[in-house]
Amino acid sequence: MSFFDLILMLHIFGGFAALFTFWIPLVTKKGGKAHRRSGWLYTSGMIAVAVSAVYLSTVRLIDPASSQETVSFSLFLLFIAVLSSSTAYYGIRVLRFKDRKGIHKQAVDLGFPVLLLFSSIGMSIYGFSQHVPLLSWFPVLGLFLSATQLGYWLRPPSQKKHWWFEHFGGMLSCSIATITAFTVFGAPRLLDIEKVSMLLWFIPTLLLTPVIIGLSIYYRKKF
Repeated sequence: MSFFDLILMLHIFGGFAALFTFWIPLVTKKGGKAHRRSGWLYTSGMIAVAVSAVYLSTVRLIDPASSQETVSFSLFLLFIAVLSSSTAYYGIRVLRFKDRKGIHKQAVDLGFPVLLLFSSIGMSIYGFSQHVPLLSWFPVLGLFLSATQLGYWLRPPSQKKHWWFEHFGGMLSCSIATITAFTVFGAPRLLDIEKVSMLLWFIPTLLLTPVIIGLSIYYRKKF
């Protein structure tokens, strides 16, 4: 087994671990043992996915024999790695600084959303140049999330338990990236389907975005 195959197995294993655990923190007691443990298991899976995706994408991108389709696939995989790691990291960091009162300017926390911002712009430009709808329009989600993260860090908190909303918003946004990657790349290969409808690419976003909004409304009323 080559090193590439080993990293590919790590990527698949991490992806399935994240896919099967992302819902557990939603239905368990917030802050409880099951919530924390399943949350860290999900985060660990996403770390494995993101790190392995960077390696797998880079290897394919520098391979002169890679086709245009492989290059596009690799760039999108790299973008998903940035999107998922940025949102997961954000979801964790807001908990660490939940007591902050003013603007937060730590470079490591601003750097991730800035990277996501420029990655989204670059991915979208590339998608339009190659006439690939998924690569053209899906990065709009990255633009929105990066702007949201920067806005949160660069403004003083304005509501009670602000970190609560940002935490589940960040983790669910990471889940959107996870499920989208599986829907676009994983499921068709497992089911031996050559092509899926473009609508299927956006179903995770269409389904989970209302969940994020609904939870925000629910907890604002509760608090």
